[in-house]
Amino acid sequence: MKYYIIAGEKSGDLHASNLVKELSRLDPEATFRGWGGDEMEKAGVDLVTHYREMAFMGFWEVIVNFRTIRKFIKQCQKDILDYRPDVVILVDYAGFNLRIAKFTHKHGIRNYYYISPKLWAWNQKRAWKIKRYIDRMFVILHFEKDFYKKFRMEVDYVGNPLFDAISQFKADSRFLEKHQLTEKPLIAVLPGSRKQELKFIFETMLQVVDDFPGYQFVVAGVDNLPEEMYQPALDKGLKVVYNATYDLLANAQAAVVTSGTATLETALFKVPEVVCYKMNRLTYFIGRLVIKVKYISLVNLLAQKEVVKELIQKEFTPENLGKELDAALNGKREVIMEDYQQLIDLIKTEGTSQRTASLMINYLKEQNR
Repeated sequence: MKYYIIAGEKSGDLHASNLVKELSRLDPEATFRGWGGDEMEKAGVDLVTHYREMAFMGFWEVIVNFRTIRKFIKQCQKDILDYRPDVVILVDYAGFNLRIAKFTHKHGIRNYYYISPKLWAWNQKRAWKIKRYIDRMFVILHFEKDFYKKFRMEVDYVGNPLFDAISQFKADSRFLEKHQLTEKPLIAVLPGSRKQELKFIFETMLQVVDDFPGYQFVVAGVDNLPEEMYQPALDKGLKVVYNATYDLLANAQAAVVTSGTATLETALFKVPEVVCYKMNRLTYFIGRLVIKVKYISLVNLLAQKEVVKELIQKEFTPENLGKELDAALNGKREVIMEDYQQLIDLIKTEGTSQRTASLMINYLKEQNR
């Protein structure tokens, strides 16, 4: 069968690549084309456009780049029609993917959605679009099945693919030596994978470095961003390690993390963390009006309580970050670790990629009869 798959950022690229591997194993004649990143390409996807070209986030940023986004959407639509896949697999990335879903549905092409957009957090009415345009939905958070029932939708809960990714990870025993790191306890800095995140967050993260002389701070870099974006860290004499976030977390005593999938990854590695987030003022103002959840980090959302401290917008200051990082290293450490274990016990799953691929192929076979 022919699969067209679209992921718009780093974590989606990782999970899509693992899904592609399983689809390839179960469907030896499968061919793949799509939009995503390096991991998808390594897994065998004929990549049309890299997600680094489309990494826009926030209301204001989308407005400013609307023409570029519209150009990408039209390019993607034409490419799908030329390829004529048996199914389009959409991975999170709602703003782009729901527009594609509307188009492909109109042209009689099946749409499967893997990793639901966070509709339960804001703009829940978009669930009606999913009901209208999506043939099958595969969700990864345990409460999403009940959420979609409110819209009279039956979805498949397949478990969280992060457990697959982490179980496949093999720590590099030479990580410290390879990156010329010292024996000092390590604090990981995860500033995100988008330009806007580094623009608003990175330098404040780095302002606490001098307050912790007994630790070495190491930055998780990604190669889809220009190297000069990490210059503030290099100016402070810090190491930046590229595409080795899991090795970094495996060696870390604590972490400061930009909100996103990385917050849950950090928790699954049992590294106490402080979650940081700041954005354009207009984007934040609009977000406050429409967002319907109490927390922004996946850790707290899934636990339904404050497991890790979130410093958002005005609260995200060097003083507050230093205070909360000290607490994560010392006073709160044991409580955080206990809460992490409870969270893992609640959400742990295995074989998510295999389960999802098997369901997709079975549904396609049924629909082709």
